[in-house]
Amino acid sequence: MAQTRRGRTSRNTKNRIRNASRENLYIYDSAARDLQVRRQLEEAPRRQLSNETRKNRDKALHMNLGYVFFLMGALCVCAVVLLNYLQLQSDITTTVKNISRLESTLNTKQLANEEEYNRIISSIDLENIRKIAIGELGMSYAQEGQIITYESTGYDYMRRVSE
Repeated sequence: MAQTRRGRTSRNTKNRIRNASRENLYIYDSAARDLQVRRQLEEAPRRQLSNETRKNRDKALHMNLGYVFFLMGALCVCAVVLLNYLQLQSDITTTVKNISRLESTLNTKQLANEEEYNRIISSIDLENIRKIAIGELGMSYAQEGQIITYESTGYDYMRRVSE
């Protein structure tokens, strides 16, 4: 290797050596050769952990009884909330079905009521009622002086206090 005045190899020389070794490793085949990367990783020296780091990792892996009870309590609370949620969803579904059934019944009854009302209205003969009222009961049409007009005060009915 080429060394500089101070006894070190120059950067350019190191880069040239590195590039030359890479050029020799270039593979022209369709499959790459095993470069024994695993063996190099296994042979690499492992870092030593400090005692504090090792203790922290041991504490993180250790679960004491209080922590287990806390997790069990949290799991029970979640289960109760979930069951209540499912019960409420079921109640809502049942209520919606009941409302739908009642609306269907209401619509059926309204249609039946309208049909009966129309049947009754169409069966009334107003000309026959007028003949019976005038002929048999002695009623007559109101004259001009007999009609009295009242002003409504907003109530549904009116009382006559005096003549």
